[in-house]
Amino acid sequence: MEKQKVVFLDRDGVLNKEMGDYVCRLEDFIILEHNFEPLKKLQERGFLLIVITNQGGLAKGWYSEKTLGKMNKALKDTYAEQGIELIEVYYCNHHPEYNGKCLCRKPGSMMLEKAIGRFNIDASKSYFIGDRERDVLAGEAAGVKGILIESDQPISDVMEQIT
Repeated sequence: MEKQKVVFLDRDGVLNKEMGDYVCRLEDFIILEHNFEPLKKLQERGFLLIVITNQGGLAKGWYSEKTLGKMNKALKDTYAEQGIELIEVYYCNHHPEYNGKCLCRKPGSMMLEKAIGRFNIDASKSYFIGDRERDVLAGEAAGVKGILIESDQPISDVMEQIT
């Protein structure tokens, strides 16, 4: 079976509006519509799209798994309405102040490694777009090229880096 190529995407600040700390309520979860077109183009070029996100607010008790599930469903459904399939959302529910160090929280690479194994991904042909240095570091630790953007920056600005 031929290996897949993927664009991993951070969630907050990349797919939805960065709120400064944590998005704790569904009504504050604002999807960045300017990324519909570039993500559709990436999908048409054969890239799978997978979300990799730290959600330390769960460990802090700032929101529940149920609320996070509603936000992730809204994200997947809204993109699906545009013909874009986010095939999976991986999240780390730990925070170092509450749970100690874990392997899944970015810059750790375990979420990416799980996806690479599950979806038969060729890391060398894959990318991770994120708005924090930890996103780039997590990608590089998994053998994926990291692309750093500003929070809420259109992905169209970095499309030429994805070959």
